[in-house]
Amino acid sequence: MAELRIEQWWLELETDHKEWFRENLRAEVIDPDVALAVYEAGGPDLKDKTLHPKDWDFVETQSEFVD
Repeated sequence: MAELRIEQWWLELETDHKEWFRENLRAEVIDPDVALAVYEAGGPDLKDKTLHPKDWDFVETQSEFVD
């Protein structure tokens, strides 16, 4: 199965997993439960790595308030 882009798998994550990313922006190590949720949603295997910088940019953008 091909790995989905963050715009696709992010929608499948539960709110608590999204909040972990927002609270730990640009973390070098991903919580094992969060990493598993990402993988199950079609995202990358984050067991021994972190998100790509452009994916962290996406997370940051999703966390900003809209005027």
